[in-house]
Amino acid sequence: MALYKIKIKPMRRSIIFCFVLLFIHGILLSQDQYIFPYGGGQNKLFIKEIIKLTGKERPKICYLPTASGDSERSIIRWYDLVHDLSVEPSVQRVWISSYNQKVSFEEILLGMDAIVVGGGNTLNMIAIWKAQGIDKVLKKALEKGIVLAGGSAGSLCWFDNGTTDSRPIELSVVEGLGFLPFSHSPHYHSEEYRRPLFHKNIKNGIFKAGYAMDDYSGIIFKNGKPFKVVSLGDEYNSYFVYLKDGDMVEEKLETVIIK
Repeated sequence: MALYKIKIKPMRRSIIFCFVLLFIHGILLSQDQYIFPYGGGQNKLFIKEIIKLTGKERPKICYLPTASGDSERSIIRWYDLVHDLSVEPSVQRVWISSYNQKVSFEEILLGMDAIVVGGGNTLNMIAIWKAQGIDKVLKKALEKGIVLAGGSAGSLCWFDNGTTDSRPIELSVVEGLGFLPFSHSPHYHSEEYRRPLFHKNIKNGIFKAGYAMDDYSGIIFKNGKPFKVVSLGDEYNSYFVYLKDGDMVEEKLETVIIK
């Protein structure tokens, strides 16, 4: 039997290559994307929710303590939280050098099943991430289906913007990564000045409508939309806050109490 070689013209090769890339991109986008921000209060029950979201029996979970300046105290707290859970825990510091880290941030973070961001100074954290290219890596992680989570600064970072205590004197506006197209306020009722300022910024058009969370309450977003609201008790809640006919509306979301 004679064999014939099929010749593909360069233009056709380019078209086929583009279709292959689009197909692969479509597969990546078809994976569910989870972001789990909570108002504050790192705790074991929220970590258990993160484990469930990964769908793994023993997921690899990396803690990013950037906002606390890679605080040893927060790192010890992280390992203490997960020591008896079915996880492979790790920590990624940003205060590193080429002498003590030979693997890129991208290679490490994209090898995880979940990434948990700690609290602290949101403004400094975002600036460092952008300087190191970690912001782009986190976007790739989300697209890959890696679960993103965190409280306080670790919740604010995923939204368009919100209020932060990262500057001197008073709360101010900080821009987040924009993975969730809303504004955000953590520590909603635990710090009395948060709520009125969040309302004021929405009413003045500085913020779009957004989500506010008490400490020990959080929202699991699936593919950019609220999927499940959880808290550790009836006194901890999450809210959708928006402007309607010139008036502020604070809609308390139905919550699942986890134990």
